[in-house]
Amino acid sequence: MEIKEKIQNLSSDIFAEIVDLRRQIHANPELSFEEYETSALVKAQLSGLGIPFQDNIAKTGVVGLIEGELPGKTIALRADMDALPILEANEVDYISRNPGKMHACGHDVHTSSLLGTARILSQLKPHIKGTIKLLFQPSEERLPGGASVMIREGVLENPRVGGILGQHVMPFIDQGKFGFRKGIYMASADEIYLTVKGKGGHAAQPQNFIDPVTITAQIITALQTVVSRTMDPRYPSVLSFGKMIANGATNIIPDEVYLEGTFRAMNEEWRALAHQRIREIVHALAKSMGGEADLEIRLGYPVLKNNEELTARARAAAASYVGEENIIDLDIWMAAEDFAWYTQEIPGCFYRLGTRNISKGINHGLHTPLFNIDEDALRLSTGMMAWLAIQELEGEV
Repeated sequence: MEIKEKIQNLSSDIFAEIVDLRRQIHANPELSFEEYETSALVKAQLSGLGIPFQDNIAKTGVVGLIEGELPGKTIALRADMDALPILEANEVDYISRNPGKMHACGHDVHTSSLLGTARILSQLKPHIKGTIKLLFQPSEERLPGGASVMIREGVLENPRVGGILGQHVMPFIDQGKFGFRKGIYMASADEIYLTVKGKGGHAAQPQNFIDPVTITAQIITALQTVVSRTMDPRYPSVLSFGKMIANGATNIIPDEVYLEGTFRAMNEEWRALAHQRIREIVHALAKSMGGEADLEIRLGYPVLKNNEELTARARAAAASYVGEENIIDLDIWMAAEDFAWYTQEIPGCFYRLGTRNISKGINHGLHTPLFNIDEDALRLSTGMMAWLAIQELEGEV
C-alpha cells in the first residue's frame, strides 16, 4: 500500500475521534496564555501516543517530537490553541461553556487536527526521514503573540528546524478545498493609541479654550494621506480608527480625546516609514492648533511571507493528495497572524483549510459569534498535514 493511501485510511479511521476532540476543545475555550485545560488535553493525547514532549513553553505551550526511523532534516507543524473574548451565538450541543469566550477563529480545529496528524505520523515512523516537531502554541490572538515567545524560548532549536507548516481554517473556501499563496500573504498589524490634549470648557465659548475634538478630526483626516499620498501604491496598506472617546457633552468641550486604531502593511520598509509619518503628522497638527498629543504605536505581528520554494512544494503535494481541482490560489489577506514570526526565522508555509458549507448554513466569518465549520473538513485536515510533512522530509512531491 502506498504511503498516501495509508495516510488517507488512517485519517478516515480517526475522523470520529478528532471530531469529538474538536468539540471538547470548542466547548471549553480559554483565552490567550490561559490555555491550561487545552494544554493538559494535548499532553494527555501525546502521552497516550508515546510521543515525548516539552511543556510550560511560553507558559502553556507544548512541543511534541516525532523522530522518524530514517535520517533527515527537521520540520515543524504548528497549531494555535487560544480562543477569543466573544459570546457564542451558535445553537450546537458543544457550544462554549465559558460565557464570553469562544473558539471563533478555528483554533479548536487547528489543535484537534494536529493531534490527529500526530496519531497518523506516530504510526508511520518507518516512512519518516528526519524529525517532526509538533508546536501547540498559546496566544495567537494577543500581542506579542505566542509564536514570538516560543521562538525566544528555543522551540526552533535542538534540533534546529529547517521549515514550518501552519494550517488555518478559512470560512470563505468550501470544505474539501485548500488554499495556498507564495510570497507575501498577510499584513503586519500595529496598534495605535492616541490621546489628543486641549483645554476644555463651555461649548458656547470656544474662543476661550483649545478644542481637542476639532484637533482630533483634523488628525484623523490628515492621517489618511499617509496611505493615499505617501505610500507606494504597489503595496496595500490600511489605517483605521475604531475607537474614539471624548467624554464631553452637547455644551461641554472636553479636555482630551482618546483614540485607538490599527495600521497594516505588506512591506516592512514602508511600515517603518509610515510609523515615522504618523508621528510627524500627529504631533505637528496638535501643536499647530494649540494642543498636545501622546502617541503610542505598539508593534504587532510582522508581514507574513510564505517561502516561495517551500510553498510551491507544499502546493504540489496538496494537489497530489486531493486533486488540482481542489487547490485554490489565495489573494493577499490584510488580516495578521503571529505565524509571521516563524517566517521571519525559517522558511514557512501558511495555508488554508476550507470549512464553508453554504447548504448547511456554515458560512459565517472568523471572529464572529456564529462562526462554525463543516466538520467534514476534519476528514482531510489531519491527513493533509501528515502528507505534507512526510513529503517535505522526503524532499520530493
